[in-house]
Amino acid sequence: MTATPPDRDRTALVTGATAGIGRALAEALAVAGVTTGIVARDATRGTAVKAAIDAAAGRPASRVFEADLSRPADVRRLAGEVIDAFPRLDIVVHCAGVYTRHRTVTPDGLETMFATNQLAPFLLTNLLRDRLVASAPARVLIVTAPASNKIDFDDLQGERGFRSLPRFGASKAADLFLTFEFARRLEGTGVTVNAVHPGLVRTDLMTGAPALLRWSVRLVSAPPAKAAAAIAPLLLAPEYADRSGRFFKGGREIEPPKYTHDPAVARRLWDVDAALVDLG
Repeated sequence: MTATPPDRDRTALVTGATAGIGRALAEALAVAGVTTGIVARDATRGTAVKAAIDAAAGRPASRVFEADLSRPADVRRLAGEVIDAFPRLDIVVHCAGVYTRHRTVTPDGLETMFATNQLAPFLLTNLLRDRLVASAPARVLIVTAPASNKIDFDDLQGERGFRSLPRFGASKAADLFLTFEFARRLEGTGVTVNAVHPGLVRTDLMTGAPALLRWSVRLVSAPPAKAAAAIAPLLLAPEYADRSGRFFKGGREIEPPKYTHDPAVARRLWDVDAALVDLG
């Protein structure tokens, strides 16, 4: 396997990089010397975060890419812009995620959590696959949770029934399925794909959750910078370079829910997602 380049020569892409774990992790990578692309839904906010990250790194260390990840067309445009901007791509981190208490749909008619939490990392990783392989060794990391909610293939987008927390959990379980399936499909390429559970972190993700749940979670949550400090070694440290298809928390491997290791479900999910985003 080709040796990992020094951090100063590496490039990364972080989604959800204008707040929470994504922002803290993008800053940690930039401070470590990695040129970091930050994906922002709002250009003004992205520019402000870029300024803060560059100041923390003491150099022009980041670049803003504007995209609404709930829209496959935006994801395709984003991938093209990243490929044009970065001749090599060493790290991709999927931090973007949304929670909606009530069912909402995107302009494309997709349920918002399904589109953002599941389809976006699936499509973006596939579109960046060749650049990642050409840059190997490279690492992909999906921020998710140990969810065991079953994926309802007969009602993937909650048109017949929508309970927000189970739907959110199913999107996180889908991320685990995709992690393990990507790892299988990229085996031998020098690209590793892993998932990480950050634990309870003080972010705005659950703003729309019931107040009692929101307040109780916040009381025991860690600041984003602490979570990012635990995650960054998975992307930078040599001891993680050859581990793929794993689930981590606090730098240690943990067991995912048994359900998410079912390869038949993973393949079915892959095929459904591919059809929905017209991935040939």
